[in-house]
Amino acid sequence: MVLTTLDVTTWDDALQVVRWRRTRWLIERYHYVVKSGCRIERVHLETAERLQRALAVYCVVARRLVWLTYAARQDAEEAWTAVLGRHAWQALYGTIHQTPHPPPTPPTLRQAVRWIAQLGGFLACNGDGEPGVQTIWRGLRRLDDSAATWLLLQRAPPDQRDDSTYG
Repeated sequence: MVLTTLDVTTWDDALQVVRWRRTRWLIERYHYVVKSGCRIERVHLETAERLQRALAVYCVVARRLVWLTYAARQDAEEAWTAVLGRHAWQALYGTIHQTPHPPPTPPTLRQAVRWIAQLGGFLACNGDGEPGVQTIWRGLRRLDDSAATWLLLQRAPPDQRDDSTYG
């Protein structure tokens, strides 16, 4: 039974209320990321305008993180390149597999998100289920550093690269 204060007089009205109710969990996850992941309550800014700017950025980050978490579950076979650039999945592959030579094709979205979660502490054991927003959040922060380093290494002239550190 779903209780509501809305007027429900038709079947379509009832279906709309149920659709809204189904999104409740995603909304709660979004607020959880803003509150706990971004730690918005710990932000001590001197003016309301600065707090609004910080909140605007955190809302974008939280939306992206929640979307990524659930897209990996629903659109698991989508190519990773639909989410981040080539250098990011190559850096991710290289970090997880300890190799500077990624394959020519990107991983699926599900596989990439699981690897990101592994960077964030996800063990990926049988029976673990899918990673949550916290481990993906931590993994994305580590991936940012790896991807930036990957770009630097790719841009360095071949005679100045030190490939021995990977082998």
